[in-house]
Amino acid sequence: MFMASQNPQKLEKIRDDIELPIIDLHSNRSQAISQIIKACEQYGFFKVINHGVPQEIISRMEHEAHHFFSKPGSEKQRAGPANPYGYGCKNIGLNGDMGEIEYLLLQTNSHHHPKYVSNDPNNFRCAVIGYVAAVEELACELLDMMGEGLLGGPHSCWARDLSGLIRDPESDSVFRLNHYPASSSPAKIGFGEHTDPQILTLLRSNDVGGLQISTQDGVWVPVSPYPESAFCVNVGDVLQVMTNGRFMSVRHRAVVNSFNPRMSMAYFAGPPLNAPICCLPGLATLQKPPIYRAFTWGEYKKATYARRLGDTRLNLFKLLPNDESNVE
Repeated sequence: MFMASQNPQKLEKIRDDIELPIIDLHSNRSQAISQIIKACEQYGFFKVINHGVPQEIISRMEHEAHHFFSKPGSEKQRAGPANPYGYGCKNIGLNGDMGEIEYLLLQTNSHHHPKYVSNDPNNFRCAVIGYVAAVEELACELLDMMGEGLLGGPHSCWARDLSGLIRDPESDSVFRLNHYPASSSPAKIGFGEHTDPQILTLLRSNDVGGLQISTQDGVWVPVSPYPESAFCVNVGDVLQVMTNGRFMSVRHRAVVNSFNPRMSMAYFAGPPLNAPICCLPGLATLQKPPIYRAFTWGEYKKATYARRLGDTRLNLFKLLPNDESNVE
């Protein structure tokens, strides 16, 4: 199936015959690790079930998010503007990107959320704190499993390096609530194509499709919301760098549904601003030297937000073919 893109000279192919892997975290651990590694290499995305995040914590956060987005526009505006944290509508970032979306962006290491997001701000604050703590723990577990699979088992001195960046009290993780109102015009772009700059993203959405991924230029794969209990997990740019390109941070977007509104909750696991980002030891050799130079998360974040949503930011940090200065 083909659909017209925002560029009238470009046709996009929709592959609706591909399903993302669904990984049961309560199954055999070594099997689950193997499945995660393969999914990160092949798709950059996967789904997890039996993930340990209590349904009551998810439901409470969904309730608070729904309550916020159901408010009149004038009330929601009191929680903004998103510069960068707060309420945003249509405008995505500060560089002219637009979408059929409204959102609320929050820092995870701050409990001082906008007081106008709820008639009872304490309820909202407690819901956010409980949800973020639970998904952070899940993100750390997934990163530990990735470390085991990549670096030689749980007792490797490097196996917990990935999750350590998230457990750090200074981690720069963020939490984003997205609402895509239903549209009378099909194939409208709710959130334009991009990669996530952080380490890992954990996404929950209501039972409405719209997420699409692209592992091949010009080809888009719709991600079904099934199963409802799952989290969708995707590799970020930082993790692609740290795995020396073995894991893929792939482009994705959200397309507005023409019948039902879509709401999603995204936790972006980010390292501290001063954390050095480079290829993990053992994943680069003289035969396969590092693809990217070392940088700090603060440096990469600055480069990310200075550019448009769809820009390929990692190209700015690629090493020259003969530069082996970062090989461990």
